[in-house]
Amino acid sequence: MGRLASRSGFTLVEILIVVVILGVLAAIVVPQAANAAGNAAQTAFARNVKQFADVATMHRAREGFWIGDSGSGTLPDGLEDYVDAEAWENGTPIEGVWDSESRPDYDITLGIGVHFQAADEQKDEDYMAVIDAILDDGDLTTGGFQQFSGDRFYYIVEF
Repeated sequence: MGRLASRSGFTLVEILIVVVILGVLAAIVVPQAANAAGNAAQTAFARNVKQFADVATMHRAREGFWIGDSGSGTLPDGLEDYVDAEAWENGTPIEGVWDSESRPDYDITLGIGVHFQAADEQKDEDYMAVIDAILDDGDLTTGGFQQFSGDRFYYIVEF
């Protein structure tokens, strides 16, 4: 009677099947992980802009007037007692710089938002609409978060 050869290790076909399965799993997981990082930045921006708006409202309640319009990336006068200047001046989680606007031509008393000054920082409307959906209605032309020009998006504290 013949002996059966003892088998040790895996065949090439078994190894290839495992590699294919791992490749399929990686193709599913990697894009989701990359998307999660983008969503985290959008959520952080929404949280921060809302916090800055709350601070501006607190300033108005204590001082009796809104903070003023500031240059992009410059902490508005009056917020230095409420906000760490570095938190404002280091930019937003989605790139761009923080900005406060008090502009009759935008029909707002006060808005806090982002100004994308450099072309490589610019986010498209779909990206910003996700932030709008977190804060508001998902439409950048209406509601409390709006696009005022190609490179400026603001959370409206008061119309």
